Amino acid sequence: MGINLQKGQRVALTKGNTGLNKLVVGLGWDTNTYDGGEAFDLDAAAFLLGENGTVVKDTDFVFYNNLRHESGAVEHYGDNLTGEGEGDDERIKVELSRVPAAYQKIAFTVTIHDAGVRKQNFGQVHNAFIRIVNEVDGQELLRFDLGEDFSVETAVIFAEFYRHAGEWKFSAVGSGFQGGLETLCQHYGLQV
Repeated sequence: MGINLQKGQRVALTKGNTGLNKLVVGLGWDTNTYDGGEAFDLDAAAFLLGENGTVVKDTDFVFYNNLRHESGAVEHYGDNLTGEGEGDDERIKVELSRVPAAYQKIAFTVTIHDAGVRKQNFGQVHNAFIRIVNEVDGQELLRFDLGEDFSVETAVIFAEFYRHAGEWKFSAVGSGFQGGLETLCQHYGLQV
């Protein structure tokens, strides 16, 4: 069992873990039953970010319509339209050694598809988590459970990998946005 983190905590990924390279980022959630009548469709994504905290180019956004970064460093396993069942609802693979030097961070996010139309938000989502697994041996290294802090947000930055002093670190972010995917993309410098 890995380390359980709280919002705002940071921990080393590669320092002291010689050879740690291939990771699986598992993101999961459950949705509350409510009388809105619409099914939930949550979508995980990764943004590869340069020194200034924004994407270098549009293809640095890895999601259900762009499953693999051109470097091969980040790959989305595909969209889960229902989120049903136990465990990870969506997964993203990261190979740290393949992340080009131009990228200083990788942000892992989840948005609610068509949240405005469906009148949905993260206040109706519970048991949300992100966990980091060593792909080589299947061991869970880190886990961050988001808690129930959101009421009107439709997009959440769950966590980030970031470079520091030649090593990779993990930050449990847990920061929400109103405006869904569009607002999140604008935050990272994408024009939508």
